[in-house]
Amino acid sequence: MINQAIASLVQYAVNKGLIAEEDRAYSVNALLERLHLDSFEQPETLLDKPVNELLDILTDYACANGLCEDDITLRDIFDTGLMSCLTPRPSEVRRSFREKYARSPKEATDWYYAMSKATNYIRWDRIEKNMVWKAPTEYGDLDITVNLSKPEKATTTGAAFKAAKQAGATYPKCLLCVENEGYAGRYNHPARQNHRIIPMELDGEQWYLQYSPYVYYNEHCIAFSGEHSPMKIDEHAIRQLLDFVTVFPHYFMGSNADLPIVGGSIFTHAHFQGGGYTFAMAKAPVETPLTFKGFENVEAGIVKWPMSVIRIKGSDKNELALLAAKILRLWRGYTDESAYIFAETEGTPHSTITPIARRRGEDYELDLVLRNNITTEELPLGVYHPHPELHHIKKENIGLIEVMGLAVLPPRLKPELARVRELILSGGDLRADPLTEKHADWAEELKTRYTFTPENAEEIIRTEVGLVFAKVLEHAGVYKRSAEGKAAFLRYVDYVNNH
Repeated sequence: MINQAIASLVQYAVNKGLIAEEDRAYSVNALLERLHLDSFEQPETLLDKPVNELLDILTDYACANGLCEDDITLRDIFDTGLMSCLTPRPSEVRRSFREKYARSPKEATDWYYAMSKATNYIRWDRIEKNMVWKAPTEYGDLDITVNLSKPEKATTTGAAFKAAKQAGATYPKCLLCVENEGYAGRYNHPARQNHRIIPMELDGEQWYLQYSPYVYYNEHCIAFSGEHSPMKIDEHAIRQLLDFVTVFPHYFMGSNADLPIVGGSIFTHAHFQGGGYTFAMAKAPVETPLTFKGFENVEAGIVKWPMSVIRIKGSDKNELALLAAKILRLWRGYTDESAYIFAETEGTPHSTITPIARRRGEDYELDLVLRNNITTEELPLGVYHPHPELHHIKKENIGLIEVMGLAVLPPRLKPELARVRELILSGGDLRADPLTEKHADWAEELKTRYTFTPENAEEIIRTEVGLVFAKVLEHAGVYKRSAEGKAAFLRYVDYVNNH
């Protein structure tokens, strides 16, 4: 079986173009070294299994023979080491990418994405476990994902865990640093031996392109700075976003905001997220046209979206960058107490922007999402954050991906929503079950509006989860979708035009 698994994995690599036919013996020997084997016999038949199952067979062997602890994190480190034997060197990947890019940017990214899946850097077998659906709302069809793809860490007392806990285990400095390419990993830092990055220049700086290991949408990619420098949204960052969509016009690219609560999970390393997917936000129309003084050639307006979005569009990316920078700069210093917008309190800044860039033919388009992270005693997680009545579905921060219309929901919802469905259909006590207690108010209200049957219960629950997510985004919007909210939004536009 081990010979079959090794031979089958090497044949897989040949079929996927990761290695050439003349690399076969060399690759077999590299795998033998990893597995502490000193002989190999070519089997008569190969195993018809996907790459993750072949890796599982070899990792099971390693665990059984003392080469790896049977812990999900350490297994990931070990099987990534196996794939490193079959992954092209960075120089080869970059050369192939450049050759394909010379013909077509899309051809280059198509190849790079396929390679990232083929090397098991993108663990597609886990991503396929995610619950994914679309939910119709007044803002279009929102994307809902219950994220099951990131594995839970088991408890281990092994040497790798102890070593990782030692002081000084800070290389690479973070998950986005250039030094991750080829890194063997440790218990508190994933292996990246099958990770390859593509260099590019954005507004005069060295940046790199990679894909997210746990993609949330098609071709979910990350652009990151070559320097371990903190996140900052300013004119320079906006120009970098516009440069990215110049280099890759078939992708969008956006950035998390640069303040806590309204920002992303990594503030220490400048990065953007993008990809080849069209979110509901990108399809949302402009509902209130705007004109900005001095930028009359720029098409502008407020977007019909639950959050507060100014969209600007034009063929001159320099003009767009200047206008976006002005809107951002003035927003950071803007206070409107009647709308509960405060630029700062006690010296702590609250306002920033989540920017998203895309192309519309020859034109550039920027969506500028106004954000504010002020908190109160009643709302310690944020005034413009999902309020407590929605926490049974979504409590986490609203970052770039959610802003655009994709709910990344916690894995607890898979068993919880299944149990909600079961108890609604059986007439059970939702408040008595620990899995459903937090959902009881919501579920009981649904029962007043729907007649649930085994055939429609799942669809109703999924639709209503989507409507909760729409409400989450409305809570995150600094200007509410009301006459008062629109008037306050237009006061800010006037402020921009008069400063």
